[in-house]
Amino acid sequence: MIRHTLLAALSSLALVTPAVAAEAPAEIKLGALYASSGRFASISMPVHDGMMLWLEQKNAEGGVFVKVFNRKIPLKLIAYDDQSNTGTAATLYNQLITQDKVDILIADSGSVLTSVAVPIARDNKMLLIDQTGTGATFFTPDNPYIVLLDDPVSTIWPKPLADFLTQEGPKLGIKKVAMIYATNDFTGTQANAVRKFIKESNSGVELVYDQGVPTETSNYTVLINNIRATQPDAVIELGYAPNDIAFLRNLADSGVKFNFLFCIYPGLETDLLAKNVGAAGLNGVFTYVPSSEMSYESEFGMNLPQFKAAWNKAYGHGKVEFGFNSVAGYTTGLVLEKALATADSLDQLALRKAIFDLSGKLKTIDGTFELNAEGAQIGEITPLGQLAAEGEQIKFVTVWPFAVATGKPIYPAP
Repeated sequence: MIRHTLLAALSSLALVTPAVAAEAPAEIKLGALYASSGRFASISMPVHDGMMLWLEQKNAEGGVFVKVFNRKIPLKLIAYDDQSNTGTAATLYNQLITQDKVDILIADSGSVLTSVAVPIARDNKMLLIDQTGTGATFFTPDNPYIVLLDDPVSTIWPKPLADFLTQEGPKLGIKKVAMIYATNDFTGTQANAVRKFIKESNSGVELVYDQGVPTETSNYTVLINNIRATQPDAVIELGYAPNDIAFLRNLADSGVKFNFLFCIYPGLETDLLAKNVGAAGLNGVFTYVPSSEMSYESEFGMNLPQFKAAWNKAYGHGKVEFGFNSVAGYTTGLVLEKALATADSLDQLALRKAIFDLSGKLKTIDGTFELNAEGAQIGEITPLGQLAAEGEQIKFVTVWPFAVATGKPIYPAP
């Protein structure tokens, strides 16, 4: 009787064990978009390649550890090319959710291509892994289906710039500021923040020129002359990489010189800008100092020298330049890896909770990961720096805040 009972128990285990194992999927499906062409290719492809570097590294190790299944599971990336077109992107985001039925939805780089994903993800109750879409309007108390991983929300990103102009600027003789910006969620939100910070500072610094232009603007010659007519002490130009390239080229062609000029992408994608503008065209330009230049203490994943070496090995002979967006894509992978290792299920809100639980605790190559209640990134802050050309090489000098400064600003710029 005991023998029959034991055999029955073993038979039951034999039936149960395969069923439990079958609950674990053969792969975790990641769905993402990228832009191989068009206006946003220069920021999209580095993000895509950075994430691919992480994914291939993990799959070479057998996949990522998923807590709910207590085992490593390989990753499968389903990625489509939206060609920098928001209409195409909207169609493809829907396809990833409804047809491909991905486990994790990852937005393309930048606010423009992320903007169409926000309502689609919310309506489908799918958590949107927002890589670098920093538009403030994306994050609201009534939408739990978005989280920004790789750079700070645009409302706080330009604070070091505004603080420098309002606190140190008057000491240098900066009183009049001109601002021109592309009217999209990314740079439009930054312009609003700069305007707000300057107004609230009561520093005597004022905006004497404040003009929005279409993101597709490719000629700034007339606009540069209009800016010069206001005799500003400092000029802020906010745009995507093609905007910055066009502005800096037109500035060089016109012979106009501003004592202080800030642009975003000379810092974020320095190699790309140097290739298109030249080192001399970047000399003295103020910009953000991103995590591709500041070596943060990484407690998870590769540090900056290790990542640069891995990037050069994988993509050193390709057409995609190394820069902040390379780091951003890799950071996306690191955050997802940590979240999958701690999430209680693959349910979308469980994944969100696991990501939120990392806030203030995770330090990567990109700095300290920290979220606000709406899922916007408020960590990973970028200081203000100034570029110095040394021959054909570009050197970063961090000038603000003083706590992380590596040198003093040169004003007027050379």
